[in-house]
Amino acid sequence: MKSNNRFLGLGVLSALAASLCCITPLLALVAGTSGLASSFAFLEPYRYVLMGVTVLVLGLAWYQRLRTSSQDDCGCETDRKGFFQSKTFLALVTAFAAVMLAFPSFSHVFYQFPKQEAQTPVAGINMNSTVEFKISGMTCSGCEAHVEQEVNALNGIFRAKASYDNGNAVVEYDSTKTSVSAIREAILKTGYKVTDQKER
Repeated sequence: MKSNNRFLGLGVLSALAASLCCITPLLALVAGTSGLASSFAFLEPYRYVLMGVTVLVLGLAWYQRLRTSSQDDCGCETDRKGFFQSKTFLALVTAFAAVMLAFPSFSHVFYQFPKQEAQTPVAGINMNSTVEFKISGMTCSGCEAHVEQEVNALNGIFRAKASYDNGNAVVEYDSTKTSVSAIREAILKTGYKVTDQKER
């Protein structure tokens, strides 16, 4: 049974590590230390390996548990097993690991965005500007949402769209209410790095 518990511990750790790059931005935002958000981005290249380890280890734990259960069905008098050796506990650990592995897919729902400002055009003056920032360190939709939330919190932002696939954020803003440097600072506050910027 000790080896089964080791499998469970390893399964949970690998599941957490597989999604840590996406869990950290949310935890950092909740804690008010959003600069730590990209601390575990280095794990992203190993995500699929860690997911495979999680599935393999939990599969072995289930195999051992089910094999032990079939041996216990012989009608022999056996010691009562505690909760931590039960199928219920194994099922709870498996469910937790599944939620952690799927976390990058739904992490964006934890971010709230302020309402976009209505554009109020002034006759003869074009206040609308667009800038694109190249950003390194984003690894999932949660990272995108984190960047978008910080930028949208600025006054004068019409639209902010980040993409981890493209490694960028495109921001439409009112140049009389905010500036490129303020937007850049908001992005840097998340912990991701701005590698380039280009006004359109």
